[in-house]
Amino acid sequence: MKPPKTKTGSLRVGIGGWTYAPWRDNFYPAGLSQAKELGFASRQVNAIEVNGTYYSTFKPPTFAKWRAETPDDFVFSLKANRFITNRRVLAEAGESIARFVGSGISELGPKLGPIVWQFMPSKAFDAEDFEAFLALLPAKAGGLPLRHVLDVRHPSFMTSSYLALARRYRCATVFCDSEEYPSFADLTGDFVYARLMRSQARLKSGYAPKALDSWTDTVTTWANGGEPAHLPRVEPAPRAGPARDVFVFFINGAKERAPAAATALLHRLGPHPKATNKV
Repeated sequence: MKPPKTKTGSLRVGIGGWTYAPWRDNFYPAGLSQAKELGFASRQVNAIEVNGTYYSTFKPPTFAKWRAETPDDFVFSLKANRFITNRRVLAEAGESIARFVGSGISELGPKLGPIVWQFMPSKAFDAEDFEAFLALLPAKAGGLPLRHVLDVRHPSFMTSSYLALARRYRCATVFCDSEEYPSFADLTGDFVYARLMRSQARLKSGYAPKALDSWTDTVTTWANGGEPAHLPRVEPAPRAGPARDVFVFFINGAKERAPAAATALLHRLGPHPKATNKV
């Protein structure tokens, strides 16, 4: 499924992972083997955020296999290993960062999307230590350019000091639509990365039609360089800028509804090829 296009920015909408038992009742065709689930999912959405890399270390053949099983225009976003970010002193993470980046992620080739650095909700903003960490993030992996996105989950990050620091190092910040974590839409990179976490089990598509229509407008505004006026912010919204790539993932909430929400948003964003059951 090719990403819908705006004037110049591309839109990627997806889910977190592809191995989830409840999806075998409402997303995957009956009887589909687990070995074919990635192939099927990657033809219904155009991006997947990989959560497994947060908990485990994978080897190059695994990344190569993921690349081979998915369409040419597909993208994986990878969550960096938790041993990098779940530490008291981030400045000491250099060896762990190098180990993760060198683990074979470059085998994904052009399908390698942003790297998500997720921090614990208890990790407060320490400007000196956080800058030391950002200075460790590499620009490339195996010759491929890297795009970094920071998933900060403590309210202390909702400051102009943090925003300025992230912008200095050209790292995006996750916009998290959630009541559980800080939610602010100030952009710090040249792309948008949103995690939508309010799906409801009682709704077939996870979100009501009006909510999906609203997200369609929001995503399109982002992609065309604008700043959605209704989202929470730390600083006043700047003027519209150049078009941007946008990544949107339906994650958490009623996770069993995530695929339906993602495909519903993709259909609204169109045009794109019709989804197919062929794998």
